[in-house]
Amino acid sequence: MSTSPSYRQIAADGLWSNNPALVQLLGLCPLLAVTSTFVNALGLGLATLLVLLGSNFSVSLIRNLVPANVRLPAFVMIIASFVTCAELLMQAFTYELYQILGIFIPLIVTNCMILGRADAFASKNKPLPALHDALMVSLGFTSVLVLLGAFREILGQGTLFSGMELLFGPRAADWEIIFFTDFQVLLMVLPPGAFFGTGLLIALKNLIDAQAKKRQKPEILATDKTSRRVRMTSS
Repeated sequence: MSTSPSYRQIAADGLWSNNPALVQLLGLCPLLAVTSTFVNALGLGLATLLVLLGSNFSVSLIRNLVPANVRLPAFVMIIASFVTCAELLMQAFTYELYQILGIFIPLIVTNCMILGRADAFASKNKPLPALHDALMVSLGFTSVLVLLGAFREILGQGTLFSGMELLFGPRAADWEIIFFTDFQVLLMVLPPGAFFGTGLLIALKNLIDAQAKKRQKPEILATDKTSRRVRMTSS
């Protein structure tokens, strides 16, 4: 029986090494569609977080009770239930933001990232590791969402945190930061800008990983040389 990965390994995989948006390239449809502003990206990220936490925990609880032949349909039903809960909460508390995000909230049901975590991890591990995995994966996905949303909003509209009152109420209306008013890159608020921004984030991650590998190589070589100095002599 395989042992569960450590909490540290789960966090590293979800946030960086196996980030669903930058490495697995899952959930790209909402990632590219709703990240025109920071608040849209954050709203979708929080909804995804709620659904992933609930579905991973529930799947882990019933992992030994569901027959293999109905496993995936059962997982989809669980995910759909939590998506419905997320929809109702957004309709009750952030209705205007719910209208802006539109079809991409119900489409969380079909997000391969959520179904993938339920099948690949939650169905094989206990509830606490499953919850931790859901938290780290959703935080990794949400971080990419908000970074891309901030990048596109700043270049496309010259602002940051515009419309935050849609998520946090009237008190957040003063959170908006205006960088410039006479210069906007129209490309960034259009679909091509989403592809461009996502490509830059992926390239940046690959560059950081490449630099980290270069720094590790001298240490590995030094370790190898040290080990080669140990010799066995016969008497």
